[in-house]
Amino acid sequence: MSLETDVMSLLKDAMKNKDEALLRGLRAIKAEIIKAKTEPGANGEISVDTELKLLQKLVKQRKDSLTIFEQQNRADLAAKEAEEIAIIEKFLPAQMSEEAVKAAVQAIITQLGATGPQDLGKVMGAATKQLAGQADGKVISAIAKNLLSS
Repeated sequence: MSLETDVMSLLKDAMKNKDEALLRGLRAIKAEIIKAKTEPGANGEISVDTELKLLQKLVKQRKDSLTIFEQQNRADLAAKEAEEIAIIEKFLPAQMSEEAVKAAVQAIITQLGATGPQDLGKVMGAATKQLAGQADGKVISAIAKNLLSS
């Protein structure tokens, strides 16, 4: 089942149940899917990889907003963002623990024969492809920098 099909069926259920938080999250996903499908060159289709990037982008946007709302003491808006993050994350693959990311990045460093900070670009390229959707890019970057500098 595609992401769009899942979202549409859940959207109908959320409307019937009048679940406002779920509706907000699902509508945001649906809007991004439609936007991605209508972009030049998309031909009305989006790949699973594109869906994954789209969901990650939505979560990142909401986390950024959540941080701002918390800094401005806007608990009402922060709560809405947190609800939407939880809903969108249900469609993402399970996130790897920091230890698992560290082990995966170490394996990539060994595989590529990377020796120092000058090889960060090669390591990050391979790591982001391999760990796409399973770990945040900032976490991967921090771990790679740490491992390559030691």
